[in-house]
Amino acid sequence: MSSDSSRRGGSSDSRRGEGQRGELIDKVVKIKRCAAVVKGGRRFSFAAMVVVGNGQGKVGWGYGKANEVPPSVEKAVKDGSRSMIPIIIENGTIPHVVEGRFGAAHVVLVPASPGTGVIAGSSVRAVCEAAGIHDILTKSFGSTNPVNLVKATIEALKQLRARPEVERLRGVPVA
Repeated sequence: MSSDSSRRGGSSDSRRGEGQRGELIDKVVKIKRCAAVVKGGRRFSFAAMVVVGNGQGKVGWGYGKANEVPPSVEKAVKDGSRSMIPIIIENGTIPHVVEGRFGAAHVVLVPASPGTGVIAGSSVRAVCEAAGIHDILTKSFGSTNPVNLVKATIEALKQLRARPEVERLRGVPVA
């Protein structure tokens, strides 16, 4: 019995929509069921949106489609691990306020003091936790589509700059 459950990946993390493969953290954001009408009835397929991160400043998202849920999640994790980007984290939070947009989704990320935690909705929270951000305040406007919220959050995180980089670009010291 134990060998059967280990073959199926019967860990409690995989049932909650999150798991760790090696050193990567993956969180399932959305699973969509699509139906194609064929001669014998309906044929269902599944599409999965997954956020992948290493918990230390790298995060990405992936999208996978298959006839069953587990293969679609695996494809999405593989896609997400290929598209990971580095982000800047200072003392468990972000260095400054940033805004990200994707489609009609608009996300504002604000740095927070230590001990605040991740104050965010489920889609934005998945991105922040996978990236390794421990203290952040967020607000989303417009669309509540989880796929677009994830993409808007990653667009916002791409805009982060460290203080030395800003000083170098501007040519003046930043107070």
